[in-house]
Amino acid sequence: MSARRRGDNDRTVWSSERGDLRSPRSRPRDEAAVIANDGVVRVRRETKGRGGKTVTAISGVPLPEPELRDLAKDLKRRCGTGGALKDNVIEIQGDHRDTLVAELEARGYTVNRG
Repeated sequence: MSARRRGDNDRTVWSSERGDLRSPRSRPRDEAAVIANDGVVRVRRETKGRGGKTVTAISGVPLPEPELRDLAKDLKRRCGTGGALKDNVIEIQGDHRDTLVAELEARGYTVNRG
């Protein structure tokens, strides 16, 4: 066998830590930083991993943690339901997208309803 020369096309395509590097899903992305810096608050409905329960998730709010916690408290009170703050994402129990979009727009945020 002859020795093979390394060329421009030689690159790692699989890693035991990150899996298949050819697929876009496994490429390392800092999605949280992209979302946090674009100035758009995203309000979406989620049910996956929650036993069929619906949660309204709010992400991309450009506030520090203490103010984000206060905003979550105000939004939960506005909807009359429970919720949580996890990894800078406000989760409100139930589907309250219309109410939350109106409230966030009234507070001056640019909101994307998903």
